[in-house]
Amino acid sequence: MAMPQNSTAENGFCFAQTLDFSCPSPPPCKPGRTFDASSGREPRGTALSNGTASSGARSPADSCAEPLCSATPGDEETQFNEGIKYVSAEGEELACGWGGFTPRCLQLCNTSKGVLFFLCVASFLQGMTVNGFINTVITSIERRFDLRSYQSGLIASSYDIAACVCLTFVSYFGGNGHKPRWLGWGVLVMGLGSLLFALPHFTTGQYEAHSAAEVGVCGGNQSLPCAQAASSLSSYRFVFMLGQFLHGMGATPLYTLGVTYLDENVKTNYSPVYIAVFYTAAILGPAAGYLVGGMFLNIYTEIGREIDITPENTLWVGAWWIGFLGAGAASLLISIPILGYPHRLPGSQRYIVMRVSEAHQLKDGSHKKASDPDFGKTVKDLPRSVLLLLKNPTFIFLCLAGATEATLIAGMSTFGPKFLESQFSLSASEAATFFGYLVVPAGGGGTFLGGFLVNKFKLRCSGIIKLCLLCTVSSLLAIFIFFIHCPNMPMAGVTQTYGGSVLPGGHLNLTAACNTNCGCLQETYSPVCGSDDIMYYSPCHAGCKKLSENLRNGKKVYHECSCIDKTLLPGPGDAEAGKCTSSCAKKPLLLFFMFMVILFTFLSSIPALTATLRCVSDRQRSFALGIQWIVVRTLGGIPGPIAFGSMIDKSCLLWQDQCGEQGSCYVYQNSAMSRYTLIAGLVYKVLGTTFFIVACLLYKPPPPESAPGSSDASDSGNGDLQEHKPSLPAGEDM
Repeated sequence: MAMPQNSTAENGFCFAQTLDFSCPSPPPCKPGRTFDASSGREPRGTALSNGTASSGARSPADSCAEPLCSATPGDEETQFNEGIKYVSAEGEELACGWGGFTPRCLQLCNTSKGVLFFLCVASFLQGMTVNGFINTVITSIERRFDLRSYQSGLIASSYDIAACVCLTFVSYFGGNGHKPRWLGWGVLVMGLGSLLFALPHFTTGQYEAHSAAEVGVCGGNQSLPCAQAASSLSSYRFVFMLGQFLHGMGATPLYTLGVTYLDENVKTNYSPVYIAVFYTAAILGPAAGYLVGGMFLNIYTEIGREIDITPENTLWVGAWWIGFLGAGAASLLISIPILGYPHRLPGSQRYIVMRVSEAHQLKDGSHKKASDPDFGKTVKDLPRSVLLLLKNPTFIFLCLAGATEATLIAGMSTFGPKFLESQFSLSASEAATFFGYLVVPAGGGGTFLGGFLVNKFKLRCSGIIKLCLLCTVSSLLAIFIFFIHCPNMPMAGVTQTYGGSVLPGGHLNLTAACNTNCGCLQETYSPVCGSDDIMYYSPCHAGCKKLSENLRNGKKVYHECSCIDKTLLPGPGDAEAGKCTSSCAKKPLLLFFMFMVILFTFLSSIPALTATLRCVSDRQRSFALGIQWIVVRTLGGIPGPIAFGSMIDKSCLLWQDQCGEQGSCYVYQNSAMSRYTLIAGLVYKVLGTTFFIVACLLYKPPPPESAPGSSDASDSGNGDLQEHKPSLPAGEDM
């Protein structure tokens, strides 16, 4: 018996406990035999000194143990040709496959890196579909199926409703069951939801769009949106809601069981890196969804049909359904390998044996109940499991802190493009592109960096909470950038009169002598920029009588605009479609500090998730994540956009007029928008900081002597950020 001072596996695993490498009279390994990990004669396994054996045969992720028995080259060749059978200490199959079909080539993927790859693909598809395609095509779906805004809002919220309904059930029973099967079936259901979401395109008739020449110019044919008859197509919203509900059901195991499956099958210090990579893929998914979905929207929904309108026309409907077909098919395919993974990976038993419990210690000692191997296998234990989590103040305040951060993330993702659009006078597509440039490096980079820092400095639970606190305080300081703002571009009839004088706040006067006879409709909002650098509500409101066939910078040009004075020559001026370009000098500063706010907000996400996994008992990890997701969605994800939206709506200068009813906001007052964004951001950041402080103060780690024989030193309660390695007694050899 010997104690290795530094046995390092391929992932840098370091053992500091007594290992039994003895193998008296090693017998030759016979080809094709089944190895019993608990017998101590496993050819390529490691029997631990406490009687618990590591699992199975040597795999690509299990290069730590040297062969304990030898075989002749010919026998070894025959052995690999016939396949190795992985068996755990309890006799449980650990081979990768489906039923009895476990080919040797599949075992190359039977590693933590293989699981990570397939789960990253699944999270990428989920993010691309739910947070990318849905947000991109929702306007096209409204136009195609005659939906109102509140109906499309119900479609979007069906995902969160499904997640909240399923989280308790999935996280509790799936956490104590066969996690890969729950994950695989979840991805399969998610794929079916995507296919169902695309179904209405194939069950409805062809979309008819008729263009009207020169709509919007003075004296032109003005459309009357209120005259449209109600359509039965709106009933398809229930199909979309069901598709979103399946998306929510399928994604529920992914971010609860998927996280805990990764955490259980890698070394404790490497768990944050694996989880960070997993979540980074989920963040990159929406970026790809915006990009690919935008490309599909430039294709007419009836592919191959010749039409006389362009994507710039308000009647255009793009091929919104292609992305859902592709994502659905990909999800069905990726579910197959996930379903083939075993209950746990070969070699993972050593990580379970060596794991140090950092669960919060309750005064009454009731936290020890969760250590019972039979705990959580029946419905009877559900109330007790909930009670144990409710009695854990560290877990509760980490959930509340996560809810405040989720509120900010949901608010920023929903209204971030709108903020940039208003401040810098951008089009919707330009603002979305700018916001994508911010979110991809800041969100994705911050997520990965958070997991990397936890691993790099080998932080314990109390140190991880302090890192979250540091990130929250940093983003709190950066959010003060919203004290500054860009001035509004002058707009005739909204911020100033047609004569050039400033309009008092709250007043709106879109008619003047120059456009009285044009018969302009307020329902048609199509801003143009005059040659006098003033914006107008539409070409009609600018008094433009002709539309040029020539394009300037890819935009339409209107002529003979009676409300616009030429700067040099007398007579009416010209106008260009779109908003006037803003020359705000504060633009780089605003973008930089918005980047910092997003970076530090996402930087704390993986550490906070890791702290949640560490502060609860091992058998409660999946269930704790499920409860946390319910709290985060209920208190943060769902009301977040509503809270931010209601604050930002107070800064609106110009509302849409939908047949006499108030619609969405067209023009915001930039100073008020910055002020309200600052107030909302400060409230939630201060709350998040407070919750992290309380979680850190109330956390009670286990005593140092509670985890003997582990390479990870127990937290002594002083909140050290650095994990200390125990020094080995002198004279111990390798």
